[in-house]
Amino acid sequence: MSLIPVTILTGFLGSGKTTLLKRVLHESHGMKIAVIENEFGEENIDTDILRTESTEQILQMSNGCICCTIREDLREALQLLAAKRRKGLVDFDRIVIETTGLADPGPVAQTFFMDDEIAETYLIDSIITLVDAKHADRQLDDRQEARRQVGFADQIFLSKTDLVTEGEKDELVHRLKHMNPRAPIRAVHFGDVPLTEVFDLRGFNLNAKLDIEPDFLQEDEHDHSHCDHEHGHCDHEHDEHCGHEHHEHGEHCHHPHHHHHDDDVKSFVYRAERAFDPAKLEDFLGAIVNIYGPKMLRYKGVLDMKGTGRKVIFQGVHQLMGSDLGPEWAADEKRESKMVFIGIDLPQDILRQGLDQCLV
Repeated sequence: MSLIPVTILTGFLGSGKTTLLKRVLHESHGMKIAVIENEFGEENIDTDILRTESTEQILQMSNGCICCTIREDLREALQLLAAKRRKGLVDFDRIVIETTGLADPGPVAQTFFMDDEIAETYLIDSIITLVDAKHADRQLDDRQEARRQVGFADQIFLSKTDLVTEGEKDELVHRLKHMNPRAPIRAVHFGDVPLTEVFDLRGFNLNAKLDIEPDFLQEDEHDHSHCDHEHGHCDHEHDEHCGHEHHEHGEHCHHPHHHHHDDDVKSFVYRAERAFDPAKLEDFLGAIVNIYGPKMLRYKGVLDMKGTGRKVIFQGVHQLMGSDLGPEWAADEKRESKMVFIGIDLPQDILRQGLDQCLV
């Protein structure tokens, strides 16, 4: 039986999660979706769409969707839904989990790695983060939870872009890309995003397309159009500042809208043209994850490993890391490793030096 895909929806209060959920629960889209409201014991702000007279946690919607409100343990709710589905009491093809505005998506994602029963039933499809363009700067400045939500995302939807200028929007996109360069960012209006662009994104699928695209290291387009120097290309390992500290470069360009935000959630990219020694790399990554795991939000890589003709694809969330053999390296393909790390104040120099020492 195939695994049930799960979408984790996160974002700060007012970013539009409820609007998107109302569409999922009430639109006649022909999909059977179970929505889990993960409240962590807070007062539920969305009682109007979820109010039910019974004490039963699971509410069947008219369009075939199900809504399940939980206050305790996500794992129990997932097991309950799976058991009811096996008995034919409920029917659904996928799950959407809405986290509260203040939640860290990390523990929610980890549930799917840590519990064998859950892992045999469900598969995380992606973490989607909604960002309110009007209030994002203040929220990102003030709340680490908001920065973490951006760091975890596989896809970022910007809501309320009609309430800000084009320049403000560009500046926000620029800021978000420095925090998380692997998540596509797109503007949406009041939840009016096609559901095909919400589901089956496969952000967690190791063997899906490699979402570290070759051009993903380039600076965002508007930088090239405004600046003479192609600083987006300086992604060599030896250049300490070229991973993602492009704000300094940006200040030389005459963009009125590049303010410097020293966010603690940052990303950097490591590339190597020599192969990795598998034992050394495993030891090093194990040690790093042990020490810095809580600060490592998402990390992912496509690796050239000595001793195999296939790509090795690895990814992780906090302390949990997995790897898989990918496709063969093509005969005419340049064999190189590419890794992206997104985390809170990660020590770039230690990571780069350690990874260098794992090369053959």
